[in-house]
Amino acid sequence: MRAIRMHRYGGPEVLQLELVPAPTPGPRDVRIAVHAAAINPVDFKIRAGAQRSVVWPKFPCTLGMDVSGEVLEAGAQVTAFKPGDQVVASPSHWRMGCYAEEVVVRADEVALKPKSLTHVEAASLPLVALTAWDALVGSLKLERGQRVLIQAGAGGVGSVAIQLAKHLGAEVLTTCSAANLELVKSLGADVAIDYRAQDWREVARGCDAVLDSLGGEGLANAIATVKKGGRVACITPALPEYSEKYGAALGLVIFGFSIAGTIIGARLSRGVAVELVTRYANGPKLDKLMRLVDAGALEPLIDRVFPLAEAAEAHRYLETGRARGKVVLSVRD
Repeated sequence: MRAIRMHRYGGPEVLQLELVPAPTPGPRDVRIAVHAAAINPVDFKIRAGAQRSVVWPKFPCTLGMDVSGEVLEAGAQVTAFKPGDQVVASPSHWRMGCYAEEVVVRADEVALKPKSLTHVEAASLPLVALTAWDALVGSLKLERGQRVLIQAGAGGVGSVAIQLAKHLGAEVLTTCSAANLELVKSLGADVAIDYRAQDWREVARGCDAVLDSLGGEGLANAIATVKKGGRVACITPALPEYSEKYGAALGLVIFGFSIAGTIIGARLSRGVAVELVTRYANGPKLDKLMRLVDAGALEPLIDRVFPLAEAAEAHRYLETGRARGKVVLSVRD
């Protein structure tokens, strides 16, 4: 089969299209014919070695933690899925591999694809939807009527988080560039903040919760902006920067002490609960989210679609930071 593989850390040029053996599923796995796979910022961070403090890919490796496709084979112990099922998944960091014509995924990380979406549309959702849900429901414990600030509302996670927060009954404030103000409003944002022209800290001051995707100084500002006793969920901690500055091992240690100090300080000074959000691969939770899609509560936002062979170019584009929503690789569609 065709697959995009990397043999070392580096820039987009390390992503090469190669012919490799098709994967074999274990007893609890399903083998999926990949129709589409989405690209996420974590992918290019792993590619560049910025995540090497916590993720150690075995080279050569294939990236990709978002897939939509068709089940080709189910392991001996799998009863929930059968060949022919149209499915989506966001496999864990330890079993990536969606930039390929076939991928093996644990059955408990898989959900049925929404009937209302194409494979390209469906592939854009799993990782960001799980991340947004874990942030809003798991960490922020968002309740109806609360005010929540969602950073970077036109991005992959932000665009989904706006819709989920509205579904949960919250008042949504979000930051974006002037060019995306109408876009985020169309997704459900009640207040759209042009971060270049307005001070989002003043506009959102006293809100109940913040979904922070800036990290670093942005996290400190989020803690100062949220009300006393409020909650902050951080989905982009500054670990890559620490790793680049101090090396993988030492960077992880220094980052750990730094973020621990931030969390403790926020609690002691303002009673603010700060949590780092890690997306967990979870089939049942993903299934619940995909049902929201078919119910009309959640829809994908796709910026560009690239063929599999142009994965390197897709990475270059996503790294510009200009994407509105998701960038997707079309493999069979």
